[in-house]
Amino acid sequence: MKPIVIDAREIRAKARRIGQKSDWRDAYEICDGIRRGIYQTIVYIPDEKIEKLRNIIKRRRHYVRVCTGEVNAAKYMFRGNGINVSDIFLRTEKNWGTMFESGGKEYFIKHAKMHYEVWKIAAIKVKELEEELKEALLPYKETVEILMSAPGIGPITAATYIATIGTPERFRDSSRVVSYIGLAVSTYNSGGKERHGHITKRGSAELRAMLCEAAQQARNPQNPLNPYFMRICAKHGYKRAIVSVAHRLAQILYRMWREKKRFDINKINIEKGEYHKIRKIYYKIKTREKGTIVK
Repeated sequence: MKPIVIDAREIRAKARRIGQKSDWRDAYEICDGIRRGIYQTIVYIPDEKIEKLRNIIKRRRHYVRVCTGEVNAAKYMFRGNGINVSDIFLRTEKNWGTMFESGGKEYFIKHAKMHYEVWKIAAIKVKELEEELKEALLPYKETVEILMSAPGIGPITAATYIATIGTPERFRDSSRVVSYIGLAVSTYNSGGKERHGHITKRGSAELRAMLCEAAQQARNPQNPLNPYFMRICAKHGYKRAIVSVAHRLAQILYRMWREKKRFDINKINIEKGEYHKIRKIYYKIKTREKGTIVK
């Protein structure tokens, strides 16, 4: 028998006699609600493989944040002492050595090396977890290859998408996936008033960040989603265009996974010929002077 997990608050809200709680009444309410299909909050219980993926990704995210924190702390120290290190990307040990040679007092370099030692340990842990992640993705090898065929999607983004969604069959359509991730636009429609605000930001913040990072690739003219990105960017600005592309990527990945088909540019409903026209409008708006209206 397949277990079904329901939100306990929804069961009590449905109860006919709220003030008379007993095991028999709870059992009756649960069976009655399941039989009639009235429960809305059916809790998804991931299997062991998905649970392992989620734990690995969480640990990796933790150590990546540690690395980023140590890099920012070290650069803050140098900038606070008048040393410009903006052009140095602290991703390798060689670059850290270059930053140490840029100058500073002895105790100052000593404190900066403390950040380097913590960064080095965290970077080693990130590599170890990435190797562990490769092994955990072996059962999903075919799915990962399908998802990575989409523009801007790498192995970490694909793994995060699989770990968050679990199985595509538990969603009726792609719009429900977008709402689950938190990329759907918040709406207030009542009393003759209709307002649309920011995205809801529900669900996995890590997956939203990954999809927005992948959406940055749409700036490339060779990217299939570039015409869509340029059209939204020309009308509403860069940030909204990135979120819109991430929204669309979430839908595309769901359909690819559900149908087990690789990315097909002919199915994304984007006109190739509109690229040059949209790009021209975008750069006019970007370089326009204040008070000038570009139609």
